[in-house]
Amino acid sequence: MFMQILINTPKWVFVLFVALVWLGLKQMLPRRVGLNRMTIMPLAMTCLSLYGVTSVFGDSPQALLTWCIGAAVAFTLNFQLPSAAQITYDVASRRFQMPGSAVPLALFMGIFFTKYAVGISMGMQPSLAHNSGFALSIGALYGAFSGIFLARAAKLWRIALTQANAGMQKGSLA
Repeated sequence: MFMQILINTPKWVFVLFVALVWLGLKQMLPRRVGLNRMTIMPLAMTCLSLYGVTSVFGDSPQALLTWCIGAAVAFTLNFQLPSAAQITYDVASRRFQMPGSAVPLALFMGIFFTKYAVGISMGMQPSLAHNSGFALSIGALYGAFSGIFLARAAKLWRIALTQANAGMQKGSLA
């Protein structure tokens, strides 16, 4: 059965998988990231996550509500965690110096495999689209992924704003 699933998987899914692994592996290395780029990625992943819920469950209030709750809880918990001490922000170039992290790869794979598993499940049992328990759990899971991405971006914005304000205060004291 597993081989049948793989055989029937569209080729673009494998291309997407390789691209996400490559992108995640790149983020395991120290890098410089622009302010715009580090904002766009979490927003794009959040849109894909929300699309994952709406494409399966339509405008189901339950699925959308649990997506929101999952996103809010994950955002709140992750935003409170300390940022890596090695993250620095250069106000002039609007770029961060970031240490490598496996978190983006884990999030990419989590979203990918969730979407893949949901697709397989829906293909085998289309009635799951109307199953409240399935909708609640998938909505919450997609929301949690989004909340983590958004919290990481918000923490970077906080670092950027803090360092920009510190730079302006230094300039006004001179």
